[in-house]
Amino acid sequence: MNKIACQYAIVRFTPFIETGEFANIGIVLISPKLRFFGFNLASKRYGRITQFFKEINTSVYKNTINNLKDELERVSFSLESNPLANNDIDYPINLFHELTRNRETIIKFSKIRTVLTDNPEKELKKLFEYYVERNFITKKYEEELLENKVRQLLNEAELGDYFKNERIGDETYHVPFPFVRHSNNNPQKIIKPLHLAHDDSTKIFNHGAAWIYKINKLKEKRLLVANNVLFAISSPQRDTENRFGAYEEIKQELIETGVQVVPYQDESNDKILDFALR
Repeated sequence: MNKIACQYAIVRFTPFIETGEFANIGIVLISPKLRFFGFNLASKRYGRITQFFKEINTSVYKNTINNLKDELERVSFSLESNPLANNDIDYPINLFHELTRNRETIIKFSKIRTVLTDNPEKELKKLFEYYVERNFITKKYEEELLENKVRQLLNEAELGDYFKNERIGDETYHVPFPFVRHSNNNPQKIIKPLHLAHDDSTKIFNHGAAWIYKINKLKEKRLLVANNVLFAISSPQRDTENRFGAYEEIKQELIETGVQVVPYQDESNDKILDFALR
């Protein structure tokens, strides 16, 4: 099937015009040839956005999304009902450019981009998942971000040289840890950042359970002293009981293995440094 040229723009929430900070909250897409116009907005799960703009009341975002949705539905209706839309290919293009032009408002649009696709509706979904839901961010990627933050913390405290990425165990069973400090050739301090802020409770259970198993197996083989290990764990938003409940359950099970657990936040930096220094 021949691919069709579509134009799209990223919808951005910019509550503070003064700083220019924004969060991607949606995608608008048009196919002039097919007279297709579609949009997808982050209208249900928006905890990440309101968490980023902590000074903004949740109702501000909800009202903004509802008003924007009304406007986009009017654009869709105009494209469907106006006779010019069927006879003049410039009409949908001009309509889209007018919609996305720069205004001094809380909602802004990125520059218009072009994509070739054989299914505009599926392409809209794919773009939303990439730019808004950030599906390219994997568990490994998130964990690496946490590790980078801990590494920076240790370096700023001039402790970075003492901690090395190392494999704990023996030839029969071993586990890699990103931060290991030795004393008399024995691992005395081990720090493991653990990403548990997944968008699905099952992923939280599975990822956490894997590390609980690793710790218990190392203990069983007498290859690890659990109290020498600190897990710095990231938590999901409290927007659903399922996700946060899974996080709390895994946190408790980690504690029961004997390791030390610190929920990773900026305020927890002192606890991580205290552990590293003891």
